[in-house]
Amino acid sequence: MGKTIVVLIMALSFVPVLGGQARAAAPAPDISASCAVLMDVDSGRVLYSRNPEEPRSIASITKLMTALVTVECLDDLSQQVTVLPAWTGIEGTSLYLKAGEQLSVETLLYRLLLHSGNDAAVALAEICAGDVETFVGWMTQRAKDLGMTHTHFADPHGLSSENHYASAMDMARLAAACLEHPKLQEIVSTRTITMEGRSLVNHNKLLWQYPDCTGMKTGYTRQAGRTLVSSAERGGQRLVCVTLNDRNDWADHAALLDYGFLQYPQRVLGEKGEMMGRVPVEGSLLHTLPAVMRETVRYPMEEGEEVRAEVDLPEQVQAPVKAGAIAGQVRFFSGNTLVGESYLVWEGAAHRDVVGEDLRRSPLELFRQWWDRQKEA
Repeated sequence: MGKTIVVLIMALSFVPVLGGQARAAAPAPDISASCAVLMDVDSGRVLYSRNPEEPRSIASITKLMTALVTVECLDDLSQQVTVLPAWTGIEGTSLYLKAGEQLSVETLLYRLLLHSGNDAAVALAEICAGDVETFVGWMTQRAKDLGMTHTHFADPHGLSSENHYASAMDMARLAAACLEHPKLQEIVSTRTITMEGRSLVNHNKLLWQYPDCTGMKTGYTRQAGRTLVSSAERGGQRLVCVTLNDRNDWADHAALLDYGFLQYPQRVLGEKGEMMGRVPVEGSLLHTLPAVMRETVRYPMEEGEEVRAEVDLPEQVQAPVKAGAIAGQVRFFSGNTLVGESYLVWEGAAHRDVVGEDLRRSPLELFRQWWDRQKEA
């Protein structure tokens, strides 16, 4: 294969238009939170932040990590467990578990995330790890794996005030990880459910107040104040929002989510099947082959932002070439930041038609040979 070349092929500027005129960007909402992050899930782009890396007490939104570690630890959530005395009488919000009763792990997860049961958190920790201390160590390690650099856990429920903290940015990363697990996504989006004789109502009022809300978790302690993690989806775009110490969190989350969807809609940078270049073919009657995008690439773009695409393709290719094989790569940049990429694949096949003795054949013979192979393809 020949020398690789990089070519600037386009620059896109996204300027929303309303009534024939460019729409001015709306200001970010004025919110009450001490710390906040609004993030696009699929790209990881932060659309709004206030003190995003400041470690703070987080209260019961801790339980998102408890749930994530649980579902990653246990394969069978339907397994029945017997409630131990050590799991009962936990202070704060409680499910009032009774020693000796039988419950499934799935029921405990619903009680953890909908009702915010502290006793359910202790129960799940001991079911998974045998003791709370080991489980909490797993929580902190999982946080490190997710890049949560301003986080440390001291318990599975969020009651601790010492050495138990996270930043808004870290909680946004955790929320995005939870959304990648189908069972957790199902649980946090549930408004009400009855399981094993207990009716549960989700404490997250945004599920009723904000039409696009897909769930997440509430929290409160005197030291942490009101904490909230929410998720929402509109037109295929997924956002997560985190506020810490926010006395007006329901309204603030609705305002921030609207701001994200309206000011940073996902733009298509390149469509699956879109041709990004043609490459000369040697050894074939087919002179060039188109290279097309293997998948669609999207990115949330603000008004007036520009994106450039750089294509990496060979100067030429030797036949035979198989349709769908990787041809190269395209990368999309906003400034110097990589915002998306895709492999490029050959849109068609190229057979080896002209080699050695083939050069002595008549043009008609070569054409017939080429035509037969095209029909076979």
